[in-house]
This record gives sequence, C-alpha cells and structure tokens, in this order.
Amino acid sequence: MAGQKKRVVVGLSGGVDSSVAARVLKDQGYEVIGLFMKNWHDTTGVLEADCPWLDDKFDAEAVARKLDIPFHFVDLSTEYRARVVDYMFSEYEKGRTPNPDVLCNREIKFDVFMDKAFELGADYVATGHYCRKETIQTENGEMHRLLAGSDGNKDQSYFLCQLSQKQLAKALFPIGDMVKPEVRKVAGELKLITAHKKDSQGICFVGKVDLPVFLQQKLEAKKGRVFLVPADSELFERKWDQAGNDPDDETLEDLSKAYPFHPRYGKKIGEHNGAHFYTIGQRKGLDLGGFPEPLFVIGTDVEYNQVFVGMGKKHPGLFRKVLKINNDEVHWLRPDLALKSGESRRLKVRIRYRQPLQDGVLHQRENGLFIVFEEPQRGITAGQFAAWYEDDELTGSGVIS
Repeated sequence: MAGQKKRVVVGLSGGVDSSVAARVLKDQGYEVIGLFMKNWHDTTGVLEADCPWLDDKFDAEAVARKLDIPFHFVDLSTEYRARVVDYMFSEYEKGRTPNPDVLCNREIKFDVFMDKAFELGADYVATGHYCRKETIQTENGEMHRLLAGSDGNKDQSYFLCQLSQKQLAKALFPIGDMVKPEVRKVAGELKLITAHKKDSQGICFVGKVDLPVFLQQKLEAKKGRVFLVPADSELFERKWDQAGNDPDDETLEDLSKAYPFHPRYGKKIGEHNGAHFYTIGQRKGLDLGGFPEPLFVIGTDVEYNQVFVGMGKKHPGLFRKVLKINNDEVHWLRPDLALKSGESRRLKVRIRYRQPLQDGVLHQRENGLFIVFEEPQRGITAGQFAAWYEDDELTGSGVIS
C-alpha cells in the first residue's frame, strides 16, 4: 500500500519522558503503539515495596488512552533476571561495580523488547531517552551516530553506550532535542497523568534499592576488617607523567592498575559486613565515626574480604590518571572509527553518568585499550563503563578492567 505510515512501538514506562515521546511521534505522522514491560517481581531490598510497577503500568495505560494509541503489556522479567540481575550479582561477587542501566538498554530495551516490538509489526522502537540519532553516509555505507541530548543537564547518551549499529538503525529518540521543562510543559498541556510525576531513580526497573539488602539475596554477609590508609602512603607514589606523549605498553599497564592495597599500609579501625557490598568512592554505609574528616572507600579485596578507606574527599587513594579496558570489552558504536593497534586519539571521556566530559587520550595497544586522562579522575571503578565522545557524538565505550 503506497504511503503507508511507518509503525513505531514506544516503550511506555509510566514516566513523563516516554509519554511525550509517544505524542511527538504521533505528531510526526507515525502509527504509534505503546508497549509497557514488566521486568521485576521480587521486592527484596526494594524500598517502597508497595508494587511501584503496577502504578507505572496504570499510568502508562492512562497515557495510551489519552493519546488514543493501542496499549500492550509484556513480561520480560525472566530475561531481565538472567541478563541484567544475575550479571550484577556475579560482578559484585568479583568485587566489580556494574552499571545495570547500561546493560538493561543493551540486553533488554534494544534487544528482547525490540523483538517483541517487531512481533507487533514495528518498523522502529522509540524510547524517552535524552539523546539524538543522526544517519550519515560514509565510505563504509550508512552509519548511525548517537549524539548527546540537547538538554545538557539530562543528556542520557551514556546509558546507550553499548548499543550496536544494528540496534541504533531501528531506534528513535523523539525528545532528544527537547529540554526537560519543555517536556513537562507539553505533558501538562495535554493533561497527561505523568506530567508532574517525579523522575524514576535507582536501578532500571527495580526501582530504589537498598543495595546490600538486595545483594544479600545472593551474596552472603561476612564480617571483615576495615583499614585506614594514610594519604602520604608510598602506595600512591606513581609517576603519572610517564603516561604522557608516547608511553610504552608496560608503562600503561603498570599505571592502569588499581593500587595494590594491603593491611600493612594501614591500620585496622573497624569491621564491615562483606567487601563485595562496597564500591570505590563510597562514603555512606561504613558506620565508622569519630574521624576529623569523612571516610571514603578507596579499595576492596574480595578474596581476603578487606575494605580500605581514606580520610577526606581529596585522599590520593581516590584518584588515578590511567585506566585499562580489555580488548574483548571494547565496543565501538562507530566501528569505522575504531582505533587499530598502535593508534592513539585525543577524545572526551566520561566514566559515569552526568560526569562532565574529561580530556583524555585513547591508546589502542596489543594488550588492551588504555585511557590516559589529562586530570586525575576520582573513583575509577572496575566494572563501570567508560564512554568516549568526538564532539557530541558517543563513538565507543568499554568496561573498566
């Protein structure tokens, strides 16, 4: 049939962003279908255990009615548990700190959920993320660029740093060039039930979580010792300037390693309930008082169940200038821009959501990809994602080793 409307399935979450995304698509002339996914049953460790997903489903359904679009419901909790939650547990067990939201986008929203959307005859899948997509012609054919959202405060491109060209090809981000107040205003004018709803927090789909309680479903608590390491410890003496210019592989490898914490560098000041419940840079949850400045976690050893802390937020144990990503965990959203072994490139990098972009140089070497930052970075954490940008395009990412 000529001139048939393209069909878009929008992931309605029961929040304001996806509600307005659906409306924008409708205005752009697409045939829009709302699809709400349930991803979680268990309420262990979830704060406000009064079934928030039911409220969200109710809100999503109300939005679909108001916008006059069909509404569907899909339960993906089995896949979510297998691909996101089990991964989280296994990472924490190894003493790494995963980012469930990045995984949820790669494994669920733009994979299993996308498959469900195609079953409904979708040409595209849309979400309420604050980011933009642009398709360009290169000598390697058509390439999809993932660009930062226009709202500097809300740019969510980081959460999509693991998407592939294949996933991007079918994705639409209808509110990427809007700012949050504008999105709320549109929702208000349309009298959508979600117009003034608070932004969701916590793990994608699980909600606000008391992490130790949540993790204790799988990881047992075990008492261990907390050691305070002084700021002037020899541990932190590293020749960072050797990473400048053209460092050799060995220098990069050495400088990218976490500090080799050991009880001999500190003194015992208390106990904890399990090293795998703590993450670098964490301040709350230690319950150790009586120090002139707040204590921060600067290292953990899950094998020996030890936690190392430093006093004050400027403690050198919190800062490093070089990180490594193993080759099998390097992901280029733009494969045509990938660095070959021996190549380097100066880019902007962030190692967590909402961190202002940092200057750094990427070095692709035989033994991995190294990022050397201009300024020391606070809380470089194994298991988290580093994402790099050329101007406002996110071109690649990887798991910090």
